Amino acid sequence: MSYYGPKELAAAFRTVRNNTITIAEEIPEEHYGYRVTPDSRSLAEALVHIAVGTRFPEQVHIVERRTTMEGFDFMGFLSKLTAEEKAPRSKREIVDLLRSEGEKFAQALEGISEDALAERVGLAPGMVPSTKSRFEMLLGPKEHEMHHRAQLMVVERSLGITPHLTRQMQERMAAMRAAQAGK
Repeated sequence: MSYYGPKELAAAFRTVRNNTITIAEEIPEEHYGYRVTPDSRSLAEALVHIAVGTRFPEQVHIVERRTTMEGFDFMGFLSKLTAEEKAPRSKREIVDLLRSEGEKFAQALEGISEDALAERVGLAPGMVPSTKSRFEMLLGPKEHEMHHRAQLMVVERSLGITPHLTRQMQERMAAMRAAQAGK
């Protein structure tokens, strides 16, 4: 029996993606060109990077179901994703892309068997470890998105926006204080 299989993996990914979408929706479109530094991605580029970031693991683990990364043209694949980040899009188009790419990936995760998740995939030569389970590799997109979402939350703060997760926590704390005061 597995405690964390394809359905849980998809549900966890959906939670993370929905939080990213909330941030994308809360930041006004006039700030989508904001860059923390001149050489960093703009907010719009970062959001598209997150949206299309699931295409790599989808290609490797769903489309090709590779057993080794040896021979995979990572740089060629990455250059296509980078071009996607640079394409001009409106806020609505970016939010829609986050939704559609996220749901497509979540559905793909739900369709993977537990046996497939347990398979070992050989990494590129010279990498340590030399293999990882497909499950571990498919946790990567969620971790990648959470990494970038933390950056987005810092951007929100710099724009004077209190992130929604912080607001929700503050509301829960206020309710607990009020309940305790009413005893």
